[in-house]
Amino acid sequence: MNAVNYQKVMEELIQNNCGEGRVPELLLHSCCAPCSSYCIDLLSGYFHVTVFYYNPNIYPPEEYHMRAAQQERFIGEYPVKYPVSFVEGRYDTERFYQMAQGLEQEPEGGKRCFACYELRLREAAEYARNHSFDFFTTTLSISPLKNAAKLNEIGGRLAEEYGVPYLFSDFKKKEGYKRSTEISCEYDMYRQYYCGCVYSKRDRDAQIRAKEEDPSNR
Repeated sequence: MNAVNYQKVMEELIQNNCGEGRVPELLLHSCCAPCSSYCIDLLSGYFHVTVFYYNPNIYPPEEYHMRAAQQERFIGEYPVKYPVSFVEGRYDTERFYQMAQGLEQEPEGGKRCFACYELRLREAAEYARNHSFDFFTTTLSISPLKNAAKLNEIGGRLAEEYGVPYLFSDFKKKEGYKRSTEISCEYDMYRQYYCGCVYSKRDRDAQIRAKEEDPSNR
C-alpha cells in the first residue's frame, strides 16, 4: 500500500476551499514559534489563521513561558497576507502527567508521544468546534522527528468526532522544515534543544552526556 501524500491532500483542500473571495477560519495548533514559522508563512496566504498555543507537556514552566512569548512575538512581527491572531490555552500540566502514567519509559517518538499528539489535538478540535472554525490542524508535522501519518490519522478521527474538518498536512515537505529554520534565524528565535516534556529532556540530556563522555569525541 502506498503512503498517503498529505502535502498533496492539503494542496487539493486549499484549492477547493480557498480563493475567489473565500478565506476560511483555521485554528493552527502550534508547539513552538520555530515550527510555526513556515506553517504561518504558508497558511496565512489562504486562511484567517488563529495560532492556538496549547502545550501542557512543556517542562519546566520557565521553558513553557519562554516558548509562549516567542510565539506571540513572532506573530506580531511576521508580515502576512491575512491577519494572524494568537490564543494561549491552559497550561494544565496535571492533564499531561495523567496521560503519561505508565508511559514514562517509552522511547521518544513512541506511544507516549502519540498520546501527547492526541491530547493536544483533541483540545484544538474542541476549541475549533466551540468557536466555529472551518478547519483545524497542527504545526507538529513539520518536524522530521514527528510521525506525520499518525498525526493525520488522529486529526482525521477527531475531525469526525468534533465535526470540524482537519487540514491534513506534512509541512516538512517541499523543504518546509528547511524554510522554518531559515525564518527562525532571520527572526532570532529561541530554538529549544529538546522536544518539550520532562521525559524528552531527560533522554536528550542523557544523550548529550554520553556523547561528552565518549573518548572518541575527545
